[in-house]
Amino acid sequence: MRIGELAERAGTTTRTLRYYESRGLLPARRAVNGYRTYDESDLRLIQQIRTLQDFGFDLEETRPFVECLRAGHPAGDSCPASLAVYRRKLGELDKLIEQLQAVRTEVGVQLARAELEASAELPGGPEPRCELGG
Repeated sequence: MRIGELAERAGTTTRTLRYYESRGLLPARRAVNGYRTYDESDLRLIQQIRTLQDFGFDLEETRPFVECLRAGHPAGDSCPASLAVYRRKLGELDKLIEQLQAVRTEVGVQLARAELEASAELPGGPEPRCELGG
C-alpha cells in the first residue's frame, strides 16, 4: 500500500508517517517508481506506536516495541527491552500518582479550612475581600 492508504488505515497523517520514518521507526521501502510502499506489518508497527503514545509513552519509548515486532515476535511487548520500558513507565506513573495524591490531600485540607471559616461567619457569610476596579 502507499503512504496515503497506510495513513488512512492507521488513523494518522502522511506527515506523521514520514516523521516516524525519519526517526527510524518505520521502514523506508520504495517501489521502482519512487513511491513509498508499506504492508500489513507496517500497519501493525503504527498501531503499536499509537497505542503506546495513547498510554503516555513518548516516541522514543516505543522503539523497543517496534524493534521487537520487526524482529518477528508476535507482540511488541514480548522482548526484554520492551518489558524494561513497561517497568520504567510504571515507576514514573507511581511517582505521579503519589504527587497527585499529595496535591489532592492539600486541596482537601484547604477546602475544609475554607468551609469552616465560611460557616463560622454565618448567617450572611463573609464579606467579599476583593474589590472590582471601577
